[in-house]
Amino acid sequence: MLEVTEIFKSVQGESTHMGLPCVFVRLTGCNLCCVWCDTTYAFQGGKKLSIDEILEEIKSHNIDLVEITGGEPLMQKESILLMETLLKEKFRVMLETGGSLSIKDVPTKVIKVIDLKCPGSGEEDKNHWDNLNYLASTDEIKFVIADRADYEWSRATLHKYELDKKSHILFSPVFDKLNLKDLTEWILEDNLPVRLQTQLHKHIWDKNAQGV
Repeated sequence: MLEVTEIFKSVQGESTHMGLPCVFVRLTGCNLCCVWCDTTYAFQGGKKLSIDEILEEIKSHNIDLVEITGGEPLMQKESILLMETLLKEKFRVMLETGGSLSIKDVPTKVIKVIDLKCPGSGEEDKNHWDNLNYLASTDEIKFVIADRADYEWSRATLHKYELDKKSHILFSPVFDKLNLKDLTEWILEDNLPVRLQTQLHKHIWDKNAQGV
């Protein structure tokens, strides 16, 4: 059984798959508390569902792209079995993780989106750096950037670990805190090999809307 906050259909608001129709499975619970977190409602509560029940709900939406998210989905060990089941059912599977827990056991075919925590998140010391050894070229590393200090930390981390040679790199501003234009200009000034992104769903719906 897995504790699930919500299952819903929307468009991918982030990642290199931005704009594609997707079914989201938001698992309950998180071991972090980022300053800018926009999903604190998923920290507790939720409903106990079997993998079969989750699969039935996913299939009802008739979309082949599924993202497992949270909270922090890897807190629930059965999330691995859920991903394996979805792959066997021929779904394209994505995992959004805060990067504080090991991705070693995550199936290789799952597209892993790891959120490396910048200093502005308040959770920088929780980054599980060994995860960088398990990334594939199809995976993604996301930096959520609150200010210039976060940007410079992200730029230094990118160069130190040569992250652009490992996976796709995403730079995203904290919504309503860092101006998208400022981040764009910084990236262009430094010619960084990263993909600028914003949270598309917050431009379509209300920024506080749930289930979108």
